[in-house]
Amino acid sequence: MAKVFCVANQKGGVGKTTTTVNLAAGLAAVGQRVLMIDLDPQGNATMGSGVDKRGLQLTVYDVLLESASVAEARVKSEKCGYDVLGANRELAGAEVELVELERREKRLRGALAVVQAEYDFVLIDCPPSLSMLTLNGLCAAHGVVVPMQCEYFALEGLSDLVNTIKQVHANLNKDLAIIGLLRVMYDPRITLQQQVSDQLKAHFGDKVFDTVIPRNVRLAEAPSYGLPGVVFDPAARGSQAFVEFAREMVQRIQRL
Repeated sequence: MAKVFCVANQKGGVGKTTTTVNLAAGLAAVGQRVLMIDLDPQGNATMGSGVDKRGLQLTVYDVLLESASVAEARVKSEKCGYDVLGANRELAGAEVELVELERREKRLRGALAVVQAEYDFVLIDCPPSLSMLTLNGLCAAHGVVVPMQCEYFALEGLSDLVNTIKQVHANLNKDLAIIGLLRVMYDPRITLQQQVSDQLKAHFGDKVFDTVIPRNVRLAEAPSYGLPGVVFDPAARGSQAFVEFAREMVQRIQRL
């Protein structure tokens, strides 16, 4: 059965989508079967996986409204080696439409149950706000991967996210836990980043992944070509770090 992980952080601009698509590509590169779900109406993770969001006949929106199954709505990203359940602007309307429906927080969970045996990992790219879409992701997941920059404001945002996860764990999803914190856009030359990194390790211990993703121009360029950095330039430092992170994820899951 697949392990389902949300990539979430309530602070915007921390590299959630970059982390999701590159981890998906990294896991595929080390032989894992992966489904990437885009829960953000902007559809950046869809486009960043080599899939044109404007050309999709069915999206995660149709799955949430139960007018299509995951098997019907997913598409294969041939270049990246994983399946994509994409999103586009239609998804913004789901916020309003879900409010009045039954099991509104657990629709994604129900839909995934049918295909879970087909994958090793399901990765969900969540929007930055705590919305009905994010709740669907958190209710479907076994755990949360938190990408974060080693900056002071990132610590503030982390405490909000930890409280949200506790509430969802208590009320909606007993399986939910923080799997680990991933340090991204890291520059060891900046003293503050080193200090925040040390604080994270002191406070969260082995919840902090060993792998660190460096600040890397090639990772930043890759989305403009519609690809994860791992596929766009496998030799780049950032890409190699994500493949290493994928291996660490596989090992960590085996220990759970």
